[in-house]
Amino acid sequence: MNLAKISANGQITVPIEIRRLLGLKSGDKILFYQKQDGEVVLSNASAQAIRKAQSAFSGAAEAMGVSSEDDVQALVDKVRYGKGR
Repeated sequence: MNLAKISANGQITVPIEIRRLLGLKSGDKILFYQKQDGEVVLSNASAQAIRKAQSAFSGAAEAMGVSSEDDVQALVDKVRYGKGR
């Protein structure tokens, strides 16, 4: 368990153990949210956004027939240069 003190300005210093656990670095944003049971949780907002994007794109490669690096490059070339190169 870690303890942090709130300054007069409402600021806190996140303990080093928690920063390491969450992969937080200077300038990162912290996301606070309340669970249904009232517990407040904090997480690395950047990591949360990446997980959300990964979830949203889950299955997209398969749906587009992309299964290799060559398929990815072909798709990039199509977007960059149009159908014919």
